[in-house]
Amino acid sequence: MSKGKNESKEGPLLANLTDREAVQLCQQLRRELVEDVARTGGHLASNLGSVELTVAIHRVFDTSRDRLVFDVGHQCYPHKMLTGRREQMSTLRQYGGIAGFPKPKESVHDAFIAGHASNSVAVALGMARARTALGKDYKVLALIGDGALTGGLAYEGLSNAGDCGQQLLVILNDNGMSITPNVGAVADHLARQRLKPHYISFKRHYRKVMNTTWVGRKVYGFTHGIKQALKQSLLPCSMFENMGFNYMGPIDGHNVAQLTQILRYAREVNAPVLLHVKTIKGKGYLPAEENPDAFHGVAPFDPLTGRAKKAAGESFSSVFGRSLAKLGQEDGRVCAITAAMLNGTGLEHFRQACPERFFDVGIAEGCAVSMAAGMAKEGAIPVFAVYSTFLQRSYDMILHDGAIQGLHIVLGVDRAGLVGEDGETHHGVFDVAYLDHVPGMTVLAPSSYAELKRMLERAVLQMTGPVAVRYPRGGEGAYTGDSGDETAVILREGRDITLAGYGITVNDLLEAAEKLAQRGIEAEVVKLNVLTPLEPGTVISSAKKTGVLLVAEDSVEEGGVGQRLAAALTLGRVPAKVCLVNCGACFVPHGDLKSLKRALCLDGDGIAKKALEVLGIG
Repeated sequence: MSKGKNESKEGPLLANLTDREAVQLCQQLRRELVEDVARTGGHLASNLGSVELTVAIHRVFDTSRDRLVFDVGHQCYPHKMLTGRREQMSTLRQYGGIAGFPKPKESVHDAFIAGHASNSVAVALGMARARTALGKDYKVLALIGDGALTGGLAYEGLSNAGDCGQQLLVILNDNGMSITPNVGAVADHLARQRLKPHYISFKRHYRKVMNTTWVGRKVYGFTHGIKQALKQSLLPCSMFENMGFNYMGPIDGHNVAQLTQILRYAREVNAPVLLHVKTIKGKGYLPAEENPDAFHGVAPFDPLTGRAKKAAGESFSSVFGRSLAKLGQEDGRVCAITAAMLNGTGLEHFRQACPERFFDVGIAEGCAVSMAAGMAKEGAIPVFAVYSTFLQRSYDMILHDGAIQGLHIVLGVDRAGLVGEDGETHHGVFDVAYLDHVPGMTVLAPSSYAELKRMLERAVLQMTGPVAVRYPRGGEGAYTGDSGDETAVILREGRDITLAGYGITVNDLLEAAEKLAQRGIEAEVVKLNVLTPLEPGTVISSAKKTGVLLVAEDSVEEGGVGQRLAAALTLGRVPAKVCLVNCGACFVPHGDLKSLKRALCLDGDGIAKKALEVLGIG
């Protein structure tokens, strides 16, 4: 089946596909998925597991009109391939190419942007309520994975959606949760019968009539008890029904014909429905099936062997993990917490070294911080390793549960700054600003592995109150030094302009200084180690000498270090010109780091160019 054959302007894209053709299409999509992701990198195992489900959805629903809301969006690649973007998959996650997550600006078939977990049901409920309020006509689906059900927001959405009384289909793509398995054809048959409109109508009418008299209520209670007992023996026990959903499943998520048939039933039900689908993560590609975690998010690899084209080297995450494991072995108070990011944050080292003090709370960052606060209150030293973009979800807990009492919780803020191909939803460009708002917070910014080790030890064993150690994705740059416990240090002396920054951005500042030197301009490079509370003394002294200050940071401008330094100069009546180079006030798109830094003028060339501009040199 050639690319583009199944694209249409009206109705379900694959409405006329036979079951046999659907199976063939699934096989072709899997082959293309492996080939495409092998070239570009991205999320593979989750997409391989959702192929049949996606094809079935597009046989039944018109996603140009009906609203398909993905949770996280890791499994949206087949959807993109079926909605006019198969030819663009070679640009997946590349700068200027298509995104790795649903993106409404990219296609009318993408109903809502997604990148963080557990929000899909609440979003879909909002769409369903808007549909009713505005008198519109479309179907609403939420596709959520079992992993996202570890997040409390999912249950808030389910709790509200279950009694909304209108059409809303929640599809639970279960590829790992321990839920009672399908018990065979009888369960399938009964589940289908229970979704038919006449059954639901009879069920409501029967309950209404029987509840009008005392005898009726007794009879209803007796028959309902018998029905529940039969359901428990024939169907999986379902908490979803207690929430108000018409529960269906679990069913085989790789039987495209059966999925299509059941989705057609569900489409006609004018009530909340939860369809439970069992899938295999990595389905159809042996390396991904055997090791789905490793193929969740991958760099480019050899599709024949499954081996990465470039071996993973040392990184800030791995150095953090090993350093924390060492601290845990030396001090029994040290505990490690992750929110379903064991390998990504390097905590596998700690889990192996101190398993009794390692805790994974699932996709529940708020819970992680609140739990850390409880641990700290009782004398433990909890360290929560979390991606910057996901730490945003626990801002209230940092304030309310940790900072108000001055509790010593340590945040290992991974993926700080620009992260690259995952784009807007994953760049860690906000933590510098929002953590600075927290009273009593200390934020440390290492620029090398050596500094990360030193700062982590200080944060865990020597400091008090809430402390964050923020570090980037990937490895260190040319700067591999250790500036000790200083709040700020001068890395390069100069007299014409001050270049200030922190983290691995200091590598770009040093590169810019070299380029300026070629133009006869002496730049002084100041590296900040402590971002909160900010002590601007070193920068102010340098700016007094040079008369010009340029601050570069891969964070948003509002509330960033640059603005704070500019304010300090103003308050100190220092007559220096100021230039701020940062991510501005917009969401940074996806793309490789080199391209993003070039576009934002945060690489050596860009910083040097900005320096020449502020100096008035053409």
